[in-house]
Amino acid sequence: MVGVVACSSVSSIKALWETRIRKVQEEQQEAKEQRKRKDRGGATSRLSVGVWEDRAVLARLRQKLQTEDGRLVLRIEQEEWKTLPGCLLQLSQVQEWQIHRTGLQKIPHFISSFQNLLVLDLSRNGVSEIPKQIGKLTRLRELLLSYNRVQFVPEELSCCESLERLELAMNRDLNQLPDQLRNLKKLQHLDLSMNDFTCVPDCVVALPALEWLDMGGNQLEHLPEDIHRMETLHTLWLQRNQLERLPDNISRMKSLDTLVLSSNRLRDIPPLMEDMSNLSRFVNFRDNPLTLDVALPSRRTETGAEDEEDEEDDREMFGREFMNFYIQEARKRAHAILNVHRVNQPNED
Repeated sequence: MVGVVACSSVSSIKALWETRIRKVQEEQQEAKEQRKRKDRGGATSRLSVGVWEDRAVLARLRQKLQTEDGRLVLRIEQEEWKTLPGCLLQLSQVQEWQIHRTGLQKIPHFISSFQNLLVLDLSRNGVSEIPKQIGKLTRLRELLLSYNRVQFVPEELSCCESLERLELAMNRDLNQLPDQLRNLKKLQHLDLSMNDFTCVPDCVVALPALEWLDMGGNQLEHLPEDIHRMETLHTLWLQRNQLERLPDNISRMKSLDTLVLSSNRLRDIPPLMEDMSNLSRFVNFRDNPLTLDVALPSRRTETGAEDEEDEEDDREMFGREFMNFYIQEARKRAHAILNVHRVNQPNED
């Protein structure tokens, strides 16, 4: 009997402990599942917040959409948009960005998804880098990044085969361009003014369709001797540089009708420029230390009165008339000096 009682006691104790162990395990499993449900609920909550934020931003962006000349334009001005959200991808049908004075610091890499983009105008922001992904925008016609902080132009930009207008004025530290840009066969308008170029990049001289070039306000010390390769160029702005002379081949630029050279260090005007009849629109040599002190003769009307003030102002701008008069005066004075020299030579008899 004693053995039976002992065996029964052991069995009862074992059953009790097994019950306790099972209960603890069940409690642990329940706690684990509660934590999982809580984590899923938190993640779902955070996801919901993110979705609602994206929807709010997207709704705000949609309010910035306008249709102009049949083109869908995203216009944001004088608001704070230092970055552009990923939800912008849902507006990939936009053909033109006009984002000005927003403090934008970076062009997003997802810019490559905007295959319909024709104009990318991000002037007057804080953009410091042009991403390589820009090269995938093969339909892009205009890239305007003046008044930013761009220091480097990627060679991938040369893949934008439809580009006709490129503006990089006032980026200050920009002083070179990749040679691959010569492949922009359709580029007509290039603004590199107010940067830090010391010479005209060879890739610029090689652009086959370039018609308008502004390199004013740089540190140009000379112009390329083969500048006549720019056969289609009709407007050339070179004001406020360090130019001391002009290459003779500038006279072979048959399409050039506007040439601005004010505030340089020019000492003379090449005589060959006298034959540049194409320079009929505007040419300017104001504020250069030219060797000869030349003033245009005053004009008088049939009544003997002085010309009207506006006409005098036009002449004061040192246009084509001044250029030709200066070259003629330089030639006369050179002949006069030569004659004096001959007269003063001793007779060999």
